[in-house]
Amino acid sequence: MIDKNTKGEVWVYAEIQDGALQNVSLELTGKARKLADTLGVAVGVVLAGNNVAPLADKLIAHGADQVYLVEDKVLADYRTDPYTHVFVELVKKYRPQIVLFGATPLGRDLAPRVASATKSGLTADCTDLEISDVTEKNGTVHPNLLLQVRPAFGGNIVATIVNYDQWPQMATVREGVMPLGDANPSRKGNVVKESIPLADPVLFAVEVLKREVEKRRLNLGGAKIIVAGGAGVGSKENFDALFELAEALGGEVGASRAAIDNGFIPPEHQIGQTGTTVRPALYIACGISGAIQHRSGMEGSAKIIAINTDREAPIFAIAHYGIVGDVKQVVPMLLQAFRERS
Repeated sequence: MIDKNTKGEVWVYAEIQDGALQNVSLELTGKARKLADTLGVAVGVVLAGNNVAPLADKLIAHGADQVYLVEDKVLADYRTDPYTHVFVELVKKYRPQIVLFGATPLGRDLAPRVASATKSGLTADCTDLEISDVTEKNGTVHPNLLLQVRPAFGGNIVATIVNYDQWPQMATVREGVMPLGDANPSRKGNVVKESIPLADPVLFAVEVLKREVEKRRLNLGGAKIIVAGGAGVGSKENFDALFELAEALGGEVGASRAAIDNGFIPPEHQIGQTGTTVRPALYIACGISGAIQHRSGMEGSAKIIAINTDREAPIFAIAHYGIVGDVKQVVPMLLQAFRERS
């Protein structure tokens, strides 16, 4: 555990897949930059793997001051125990006050183990992070704590969690909730090379025999165009038109929780507080009323087109363009118009 009076850095774990930095790590590096500026400290990023040194420049360009580089051939593939050991040793040595991970399958595997080993608190699946003073009921003031915001009770409320005592303050953060800022190639930073022994056989209880990557069938987080449907679509069969429009536009199909609950489409398509957060260039909301739980997951879209029979639907308040009409009539017309122009 780290003394809460530390002036340690704000850290991010740099997640790598197939030799490439994941966007969530760059999003978090940009957010860490803002948090660190508020605290008056530096941003550190942990970059572990094999032959990953060239990625350090990209992290620095997105806001890192220090990149803690650990390279070893045994880190070529992610394995829980070696990566946990590396991260914990770095935390013990450099004593950061905040550590952020992406709420990805890998981040969700690594973060709780690091938190347990360092006797730290961990808030999972955050959608926002801020720095603020916090006052307890007894009047005790805790300056400059990390406010960790996440949905709770199925997205019906938003909880703000603070960690008074067990540091570093740690959180996993959803992909897409933080904007991916522009890189600044002229930024300067330091690459700190670390050598951490990885000879202990206990670290290698799991051996990677073969690695097969299944092709991703749905990529809402990375989609530039999303056609999303809600309860107003009416049925599973009516979603076929949305899939047809999305395919023609080169996009993906999303959905509100109401559409999921009605069985119109599988849960992996859900967008919102309890689903995926997205920021596409174009978001077409079809038969979606615009409940706050859904809006929080898509209102960062560059352009929003809303289609709804109810002209008072909340979705129109955030839409750039609104169409008052029946989805079953409007979507085929949009598809026909697009095909004619193409």
